[in-house]
Amino acid sequence: MPSLPEPITALTSALARLPGIGPRSAERIALHLVQADAGEVKQLASMLVTARERIRLCSRCGALTESDVCDTCSDSRRDSSVLCVVERPIDIFSVEKSGTYHGKYHVLAGKISPVNGIGPEELRFVELERRLGTEPVREVIVALGTDVEGDATGVYLARRFARPGLTITRIAYGLPAGTGLDFADEVTLSRALEGRRQM
Repeated sequence: MPSLPEPITALTSALARLPGIGPRSAERIALHLVQADAGEVKQLASMLVTARERIRLCSRCGALTESDVCDTCSDSRRDSSVLCVVERPIDIFSVEKSGTYHGKYHVLAGKISPVNGIGPEELRFVELERRLGTEPVREVIVALGTDVEGDATGVYLARRFARPGLTITRIAYGLPAGTGLDFADEVTLSRALEGRRQM
């Protein structure tokens, strides 16, 4: 049985490293791309490079943005007294889809995981502390996944930032155990936000 040419094999391998794309899907996409119109493929490649070059992290909250400060942070209509702490920038989109949250965000850029060598110092806790000292935050909502690392990170956050005048809550466990926010539908996430509890 003839094997695929090396460029297709290399492309398949690269695509398979993307989240949510398994070996079979990667091979199908690679075969589609090498047979597609050359102009379409060049346009796709150009869009990938442009997106990577133009998108950065918000200097305040860590969200994906084209500017130094994202639209959410600079929106005066958002409630500055409530800060929703999430693991990754993509989690902001999941929370926004619920349509029930109107505060601001803070991205930790990970979860505490001693097994993987990730401690609090590797995450954006210093930036969170700075924000709590300069912004009128009265409630911090911990919106992390319900796995062991998410729970440990939430407990650490609640202990480190406990102080008078600041309420720390965790979204309710309407989320599937052991998963992240990207697996939750809008209704489940909305109910989880509404049913948050103090930590």
